[in-house]
Amino acid sequence: MSRRRTSAPALAAPLCGCAGVQSALVPRGTEAQEIDALFWTVTGVAVVVTALVLAATALALYGPAGWRRFLAADRMVVGGGILLPVVVLSALLAYGLLVMQAGAARSRSAEGPGVTITGKRWWWQVVYEDRDGRRIVSANELRLPVGRPVAVRLETDDVIHSFWAPQLGGKLDMIPGRTNVLTLEATEAGVSRAQCAEYCGGAHALMSLYVVALAPSAYDAWLAAEAAPARPPASEPARRGLQLFLQNGCGACHAVRGTEAAGTIGPDLTHVGGRLSLGAAALPNDAEAFMRWIADNQHVKPGNLMPPYRSLSQDELAAIAAYLEGLD
Repeated sequence: MSRRRTSAPALAAPLCGCAGVQSALVPRGTEAQEIDALFWTVTGVAVVVTALVLAATALALYGPAGWRRFLAADRMVVGGGILLPVVVLSALLAYGLLVMQAGAARSRSAEGPGVTITGKRWWWQVVYEDRDGRRIVSANELRLPVGRPVAVRLETDDVIHSFWAPQLGGKLDMIPGRTNVLTLEATEAGVSRAQCAEYCGGAHALMSLYVVALAPSAYDAWLAAEAAPARPPASEPARRGLQLFLQNGCGACHAVRGTEAAGTIGPDLTHVGGRLSLGAAALPNDAEAFMRWIADNQHVKPGNLMPPYRSLSQDELAAIAAYLEGLD
């Protein structure tokens, strides 16, 4: 049984939450919790200030003459128009700086060598490094251990992108020629969703990925399995699918470790069957979705760099889909 099938029901449970897997109002990370507290503090202050301004306006328009004279006095202009904003905004600034410094302190405690995410057109390359220094290449899905701060290095090889996982932390831009580092620490196991938050071209809105937080032991086991090469296909349709995959030049763009496929233009497919989605969260991960993506991916994600393979028959598409779905 595949890793995706055994874990997907439990991991997908948060998808049923009414707030959704991309809601910033449901923090599931240390940084997101601090941002959430800052947000509600600022919101509360804004509500109080708005109420005071509306009350003062109503009194100035319709209140007794004594109240109107009081509101028109110089001390109210100085106190309410200058001193109060300075005090309130300075307090909020100080609180925000404290939150930022907490994030900086957490980044220094990040465990392990971290993860590098590179924004591409329009998908995400995700490279893990284990404690032995090995690079483990994946794509379009980020997995994190619960309770461990992880340094996520953000890069791009084309235009400006921006990585935002609202339930885990703030957003941070990916600038050409520069590496920015975002420290994420999941506080509970589950699935959330990240999105490119900077317009980067035609399929920008379809550039997403799922973030899967696992218990530390489950994460370590998953990373060890992710580092292994692809298993040989077990069924006859899957074996035929591998032959068709290589014969049609798919290995020129995609890598499948353990086979002749060693391309670097497109996502690494070594364990694509174990992911929760296809096409950077554009489709579910099943055989039908594989067939649809191979034959008509430009309809699913217009402008992506993969050509559609409409020349393949349904049987050939089914065979390739069986092979790819088995890469878990």
